[in-house]
Amino acid sequence: MPRVTREQKQRNRERILAAAGEGFRLRGIDGTGIDGLMKSAGMTHGGFYNHFASKGDLAVEVLHQGFIDSLAVLDGLRAAHPGSARAALDGMIDQYVDAEHRDHPEAGCPSAALVSDAGRHGAGAQAEYRRGLDGYFDAIAEMVIECGREIGTEITPAEAREQAVALFSQMVGALLLARAVADVAPDLSDEVLAANRNRLKDR
Repeated sequence: MPRVTREQKQRNRERILAAAGEGFRLRGIDGTGIDGLMKSAGMTHGGFYNHFASKGDLAVEVLHQGFIDSLAVLDGLRAAHPGSARAALDGMIDQYVDAEHRDHPEAGCPSAALVSDAGRHGAGAQAEYRRGLDGYFDAIAEMVIECGREIGTEITPAEAREQAVALFSQMVGALLLARAVADVAPDLSDEVLAANRNRLKDR
């Protein structure tokens, strides 16, 4: 048997992580078996344990990488609006509380897609989810402070943090509600998204 190079092993690990990221977000951690995700990655079941000790360890990695990717998107939005924190905030809301995000959880942020899973899968998963939340809260709080400065209002870090926590919580909740009824009541699902998007941007 030819030896697997370090680079190939890393690529294989990344393939498993990508397949798990999509599968977990779409079907949940418990709804995604190792056989299925390894097949999605184009590999055999036995190869899984060359990279991860358990599905629980993989779930922690999926949360970690998922939030890194989501926060990178948020950084990109901020960079796209260097002169207006308000425009960056509105862009974040438009992208997050959106039909495209609702309809494609497999490609979306883990904050909504894996919120229940994080609570059920132990301290490691919860710790990664918390780190992701703190990343969002910190980034949004910075934008809230910048928004204040743009209109000549000084917002304290504590006030900005409170606004950030409330804003992001509403974004996640809106997406979850919209997903919960999307198949049986698409008009209601769209209404939930539109109402929250409008209210969030009209704060």
